[in-house]
Amino acid sequence: MLKFATTVLRIASFLIAATCGSGIGFAEDFPTRPVHMIVAFAPGGTADFTARIIADKMQHFLGQPVVIENKPGANGAIGAEYVAKSDPDGYTLFFTTVGAVAINPALRSDLPYDPLKDFVAVGKAAVNSTILVVNADMKVNSARELVELAKRKPNSITIGITGRGAISDLGRQLFEDAAGIKLQGVPYRGAAPALTDMLAGHLDGLFGDVPTIMAQVKAGKLKALAATSSERSDIFPDVPTFVEQGFADVVGDNWDAVLAPAGTPRPIIAKLNAALVAAVNDPEVRTRLHNAGTTPAPSSPEEFDNYLRAEIARWGKVIRDKGITDE
Repeated sequence: MLKFATTVLRIASFLIAATCGSGIGFAEDFPTRPVHMIVAFAPGGTADFTARIIADKMQHFLGQPVVIENKPGANGAIGAEYVAKSDPDGYTLFFTTVGAVAINPALRSDLPYDPLKDFVAVGKAAVNSTILVVNADMKVNSARELVELAKRKPNSITIGITGRGAISDLGRQLFEDAAGIKLQGVPYRGAAPALTDMLAGHLDGLFGDVPTIMAQVKAGKLKALAATSSERSDIFPDVPTFVEQGFADVVGDNWDAVLAPAGTPRPIIAKLNAALVAAVNDPEVRTRLHNAGTTPAPSSPEEFDNYLRAEIARWGKVIRDKGITDE
């Protein structure tokens, strides 16, 4: 794997030399000190765990430590602002999820950063599919059966919400619109207390990402009805998507990616991307991510830039059409 990583980085350096001229010297020397990767969530969560697995392998390829720093708060906005105002030298990176850079722009009018102007893409890293789960004792086994129950008993099925504008909230609203039903949203301060209430029988369902619900589903304590991803989760290949069950508009993933401050030289971005891709494609890393419920999904900077723009446009329309705010 070290040989593979060296080859990847050599290819990146060759491409840089062919396209960036005098900038190659700076990129060849980079990094000469530790790289700091900002995670905008508390230690121990899914994003933090994923970032640490990837950073641990990236430092092997870069030849310098990649240090995780947690700056939680405001659905990722605090960490995002910190990185946006950092020097564009490649030594401060942002390990982000969909919320901070694709949902927050439409959700908050006072956002202190612009995800397209203040950052440059390093690459996508992973995807955490979101799945609708319900109590194991509920007499439904698919999204369609849940719709039938909801139509017989309007506004009686309780669905946990882990934050306004969070995927758990947006997934519920997309499902309601597509199915023509009304579910009773119940706010929680995170997924953990929602899962506790589900297991105690006080809450019917939750749109949760795979790392959050995986253990309880595999233990038979929760039932997985449908995935919001465009394709089935490789963790739960037997769980059909909402699209497969006839709900074409219920699509949305929680993903992880790496950004750098705008103005970071292209040669450095290319070197960081080569290390990111090599790290995520490492067999040991892929196994660790899979066992944690996360699907590796590396990309080039250009691919992620295009993907991010599409995500911002799509979630922005959903949020504006439904009048959702973070208040």
